[in-house]
Amino acid sequence: MYKERVKRVCAKMKERGLSQLLVTDPVSIFYLTGIKVHPGERFWALLLGAEEEELLFANRLFALSGQTVETVLYSDSEDIRSVVPPHIKSDMVGADKNMAARFLLPIMESCRESSFVLGSDCVDEVRAVKDEMEKERLRISSRINDECMEKLAAFMHEGVTERECGEYLKGLYAAQGCEGLSFDPGIAFGKNAGDPHHKPDDTVLKEGDCIVIDIGCIKDDYCSDMTRTFFWKKADPEYVRIYNIVREANEKAEALVKEGVPICDIDAAAREHIASFGYGEYFTHRLGHFIGLEDHEKGDVSSVNTDPAVRDMVFSIEPGVYLQGRFGVRIEDLVIVTEEGCEILNHVDKELCILGV
Repeated sequence: MYKERVKRVCAKMKERGLSQLLVTDPVSIFYLTGIKVHPGERFWALLLGAEEEELLFANRLFALSGQTVETVLYSDSEDIRSVVPPHIKSDMVGADKNMAARFLLPIMESCRESSFVLGSDCVDEVRAVKDEMEKERLRISSRINDECMEKLAAFMHEGVTERECGEYLKGLYAAQGCEGLSFDPGIAFGKNAGDPHHKPDDTVLKEGDCIVIDIGCIKDDYCSDMTRTFFWKKADPEYVRIYNIVREANEKAEALVKEGVPICDIDAAAREHIASFGYGEYFTHRLGHFIGLEDHEKGDVSSVNTDPAVRDMVFSIEPGVYLQGRFGVRIEDLVIVTEEGCEILNHVDKELCILGV
């Protein structure tokens, strides 16, 4: 168990008047216990008490040798209503946002004297603020991502396809000992870059194309995520202008990040800069998302998040402009919030770069 993390979650539970919390998200259970299980369709949960009691519910098929958390084992032939309800002893129980209805509803029916409320924010808010080990792993993952971005840019050549670049990238990550990808790589040439979620296909790189590369890896369980936009051999003057507007928006937002600043103000700094040049309607997504054990964790950098930035939060800053059917540009870094500013985790140059010349 990560006792300090559990302690912080239990403090959140007390703030919300919860005596017990059922955590069923496998990633959150791993975050709190260090035990990694992929449960499939089977029930897998950690029951936390506000006084830092912990109880795991695990199918006998799960390999849990060596773990020290008190565990209730059950078999496939047992009804979940006979497994969990005997341990629910609270008037107010927090339930995980990811808890399947096929488990939650029978448990609620068997625990009619208890009220079940959404309680996963108790874990999510703790996960949003990284400890020293997590920050170092995020730095390492981003360092690898930087290296692979530079190697991928150097790999670009006339006639290469988006799909070939994606396969080459996977080899780069494997050579670095990564466990996998944070997400499917986004590699878009030319007009494909006007789609913020384009996935690599057989489009061939040609002179004058912009190249949007959105990539991330998983190293020691922690994700990285970065986007850079390049040009192949030449760049249209209009696209150069838009590129520099987006780069400036990225830099303005990062300059504003620091402990205590409302997160919505960070989004506004980038959004207002882009809008001032007439491209506001083409910046179609939030400015960023939180990241850690998952590429997209609870929390975002958007106009509706009025919460203050907290030291050691980690999130992306990724403004973009997308002209569908023509062109697109996005520039993304990950940042760690500090008392006086932020630590930028990505170091691939953001000055406009024309490849192949």
